[in-house]
Amino acid sequence: MAQLIIQIQDSKIPFFMELIKNFDFVKVDNYPTKEEIKDNIREGLKEMQLIEKGEMTATPLKDFLNEL
Repeated sequence: MAQLIIQIQDSKIPFFMELIKNFDFVKVDNYPTKEEIKDNIREGLKEMQLIEKGEMTATPLKDFLNEL
């Protein structure tokens, strides 16, 4: 199976995604939207602030890596 990388104007992405999902021979990987990425960054920053204040505990790096 071949992979293609295409660049599409942001405003046309919803239309294009809906179009290609209708082809049974195309597999579409879902990637987070810009808004989802921003929300994840905001949440991470809030968690960092809580950890620095001592209101939340951090996961030790060793434990985090073991989960992977």
